[in-house]
Amino acid sequence: MTGVVHIDIQESVEELEGLVRQQKNARLKERIQALYLIKGQEMSVSAIAKILGKHRGTVHRWLADYRERGIEAVVEFGTSSGRKRAIPDWAVSSLKKQLEEPEGGFQRYTQIQHWLDITLGVQAEYATVHHLARYRLKAKLKVPRPRNRKQDKEKLEAFKKTLPTICN
Repeated sequence: MTGVVHIDIQESVEELEGLVRQQKNARLKERIQALYLIKGQEMSVSAIAKILGKHRGTVHRWLADYRERGIEAVVEFGTSSGRKRAIPDWAVSSLKKQLEEPEGGFQRYTQIQHWLDITLGVQAEYATVHHLARYRLKAKLKVPRPRNRKQDKEKLEAFKKTLPTICN
């Protein structure tokens, strides 16, 4: 048959069927199905790619991994750790402690950015600091309510005293 991959698959068809049934991860299941289709059905890589909805280059890569390291290479699925965070975990925990202190509150995110740079030596963008403090740490910045400078303190105290009688 033309297009059939010449690969020596060590596992039997029954073993591959059992592995397919055991897999809970869909990506790993597809890889084992590719081996099953080659061993049991003697299908071509293009036909397998069409059935699985993958590019034939992807299927070839799976088979190359199988040739090099066996079934373990097909069954293991690595996840990318992604990019390292701009603000390390130790700095985040230190910032969290600082935000929890009553006197250690910040009024602006630029103050947090400056504090990270001066105290911890961690330089981060404003947007990064804002996202960390506001959404990850769920911190509210300590900003007092605005008051009028011309406000009469005596009238304010008199209002507070009469307020309970007015509301009842």
